[in-house]
Amino acid sequence: MIETTTLAAYLDELLDSPRISDYPGAVNGLQLSNDGPIRKIAAAVDFSSRSVAAAIEADANLLLVHHGMFWGGVKPITGTHFRRLRSLIQNDIAVYSSHLPLDRHPTFGNNVLLSRELGLEPDEEFARFKTVPIGVRGHTSISTLELVERARHFAAQHGGQVVVSGLSADAVTKSWAMCTGGGASADTLEEAVATGVDTLIVGEGPHWTAVEADELGISIIYAGHYATETLGVRALAQHLAEQFSIDWVPVHAPTGL
Repeated sequence: MIETTTLAAYLDELLDSPRISDYPGAVNGLQLSNDGPIRKIAAAVDFSSRSVAAAIEADANLLLVHHGMFWGGVKPITGTHFRRLRSLIQNDIAVYSSHLPLDRHPTFGNNVLLSRELGLEPDEEFARFKTVPIGVRGHTSISTLELVERARHFAAQHGGQVVVSGLSADAVTKSWAMCTGGGASADTLEEAVATGVDTLIVGEGPHWTAVEADELGISIIYAGHYATETLGVRALAQHLAEQFSIDWVPVHAPTGL
């Protein structure tokens, strides 16, 4: 077994977390410590009452998440916030979170892994946050309808569903880009146009992006925020299990988005 702080330091270096800018609520790294060495990891997309309960049920003492404890900003420790924290402390469960560092990782990243799940091979960077590319893009020659079907099959397995905008029956995807999670934005659409992308694959995005995609002649495959971000934490937990000879368990808690 490995001490929590040692495992956290290993993850920080592996994911290059100190170098990656992120949203204020991300707080990448060890968000809550515990007293004992890590014996089992529960890997979840979101920190929630469901993921905490699943970690307790699995007898895990590290909850590894993509969306961490502080997304809602500073709040009083009352109600559900208090109950979650109490459960973690009573059961000696640590919490480690990685948001954009995990999205962009070349081996364990959500974008790279989802690309390959869909039969695509990335060869370029995409979707910069400040100065750091988070997503990926590449080239292929495939019916866009076939790509949509692959995305639907994937999403159905991971608690999601696919919505598509700007799609014609004879469309062929030749240049694609991907940014998992909330990846449809003004910046990603602008970058897609600038780089000649015809198909953008994301988790979700504002309604206006579907309207704009049709105007721009770009197909957007919205494959679900939750579903598109299931792969990274699981791959990372599997790596830790192999590296340090500890057990892990996936937590399935889809949000419907």
